[in-house]
Amino acid sequence: MSFLINLVRNFLGCIIALIDVITRPAKQKRSAEAQQQVENDTKSMALYQFFACPFCIKTRRALHRLNLPIQTRNATKGSRFRAELEQQGGQIQVPCLRISATGTEAKDIWMYESGEIIKYLEQRFASIA
Repeated sequence: MSFLINLVRNFLGCIIALIDVITRPAKQKRSAEAQQQVENDTKSMALYQFFACPFCIKTRRALHRLNLPIQTRNATKGSRFRAELEQQGGQIQVPCLRISATGTEAKDIWMYESGEIIKYLEQRFASIA
């Protein structure tokens, strides 16, 4: 039974991912200097995700629309990123945006929930032109 549920879940996830590719929104246009600033600002970020997860797809669509080159890390079973997510983030839940801290006293920020991630990214990067 578990096998059948996983099969259906993966099949539907792949269909959603295909629709995402076909209907992907246009990227936000920025000047070369502004885009370079965005690229520098996103170097400290990584998105932990599953390929066929609808909430991860929603988050990746926002990354594409906002033209944010954030590294994606697949957190499937057996992946080193899954272990990293659990050990350092405290739970296995995707999507999860990790914002690496700088400085000796600072701690990394682990942001869960697609809506919160998208809201944060829009507030931080949408106005950079």
